[in-house]
Amino acid sequence: MAGETTGVEIVDAALASEAAPFAERLVADQVASKLASQDATLWGPEAESEASIRLSWTTLHKSSRPLIGEIEALRTDLRSEGVDRVVLAGMGGSSLAPEVITATDGVPLTVLDTTDPGQVADALAGDLERTVIVVSSKSGGTVETDSHRRIFAKAFADAGIDAARRIVVVTDPGSPFAELSEKEGYRKVFLADPNVGGRYSALTAFGLVPAGLAGADVARLLDQAASVADELAADSVDNPAVKLAAAWGAAHEKKGAEKLVIATVPSKEGGSVLKGFADWAEQLIAESTGKQGTGLLPVAVEGPDSPGFADAKGDATPVAVGQAEGAAKISVTGSLGAQFLLWEFATALAGRLLGINPFDQPDVEAAKKAARSLLDNPDKLKGGDEPSTVDGAVEVFGSEGVVTDGKLADILRAFFDSAPETGYIAVQAYLDRLDDASTAVLRGEIAKRTGRQTTFGWGPRFLHSTGQYHKGGHQNGVFLQITGAVEDDLDVPDRPYTLGVLQHAQALGDGQVLAEHGRPVLRLHLTDRAAGLAELVRAVQEAGE
Repeated sequence: MAGETTGVEIVDAALASEAAPFAERLVADQVASKLASQDATLWGPEAESEASIRLSWTTLHKSSRPLIGEIEALRTDLRSEGVDRVVLAGMGGSSLAPEVITATDGVPLTVLDTTDPGQVADALAGDLERTVIVVSSKSGGTVETDSHRRIFAKAFADAGIDAARRIVVVTDPGSPFAELSEKEGYRKVFLADPNVGGRYSALTAFGLVPAGLAGADVARLLDQAASVADELAADSVDNPAVKLAAAWGAAHEKKGAEKLVIATVPSKEGGSVLKGFADWAEQLIAESTGKQGTGLLPVAVEGPDSPGFADAKGDATPVAVGQAEGAAKISVTGSLGAQFLLWEFATALAGRLLGINPFDQPDVEAAKKAARSLLDNPDKLKGGDEPSTVDGAVEVFGSEGVVTDGKLADILRAFFDSAPETGYIAVQAYLDRLDDASTAVLRGEIAKRTGRQTTFGWGPRFLHSTGQYHKGGHQNGVFLQITGAVEDDLDVPDRPYTLGVLQHAQALGDGQVLAEHGRPVLRLHLTDRAAGLAELVRAVQEAGE
């Protein structure tokens, strides 16, 4: 895989022709070389301040090298103590990159990017004697990650284990979390480059530390990125990042194709499938471009034969990560490290073409504020929570104007029909993504039966990803929230709420913000998760008949 060719092929001849002027514009403006030299003026005066402190990712293949020895030394020490199980507490860019790195390398990593009590309890049920938890947060203020740290610290202490020796931290220099970590005496604090935003942090300590401790070959990852760095910095129409960004920009401007449907497939050289890569790319692209009423909505699908990819309409561009198959209009090949850097470059270049700042996330905080408000006012969290309809194990709630009366299938049919033909349906599952993993089948079922592009996200993880696009991107989405009863809740030490309450507040808070933006929100609460999910799948199938 290390020697795999990196390249972008615009398979669709019409798209290739339309993309050519966009590529030539990027080359004429020397955007690639200026990006590589960290020119903060590329996205206009309003973006310059933010961009000036967000461009160090372009040289991480060099600057992250010293981390390799530190990671290996810590891994060796931990293994000598019998500690070989790695749990990662992180959200968004702090979890998606390590997950794809370890999955592609075939090494185990337990990722906690959830507030579901069942999923966290399962992680706690692992062998704590063999466990180290990596807590990754730029500031330490991320509520999910802070909750995980508190819960695991107490679990270690209750088991007679020195918690400080089992907690490894990745954070920014001088952050409140760095200060807390020093005060608590945590085992090791890795300081990441502060001039890199979370979604561009795959090759910083945030991506490399948990993956390396789990056993992934992170030195090879940096080698792979280094192998394409010069090519990506070249002002040439053959630059893969220029080609990719130009294709995205042309499809968006010329065809109204505001969605990228991404499937991972084996590459032409026989390299391994980059497992989970579409989820990583989803955050990078959605959060970087989805603002000011424009942007590119990534739709991560199961494969090239999946609904939404194989039958993509004019509002979407199918992109194969690996060998071009079926309906793919663009094929992107290369090793994982090379693709990390390629897609980051392409996304930044696409920001230039779209006329937006690819490094801010102005709408992400809204859902967090709404959730905090609900946590601070428990009566609001409980009040007004009577369902409009109960159908078996499914309770139905809806924002203003959403049909919530009748059979579940009829409610769903009306809801799906409310999405514009070139809009999208977002399924947001605030459930356990391991025990309730079958919920993900809803994406394909809905896409197949409605003919509309359909995304699927686990809450609250997607709030750090597509959550930005939902509020700031093209305003043509409808939002299906799925929440579930909590059988065994978990207290968050020294906090006035449980994980279950936090999860509920996050769902309601995001729904509230979406409704304030005038977006239709239908929430289905499963009073029995297994039974409710089965009923929901049947209702989706019936709604599409």
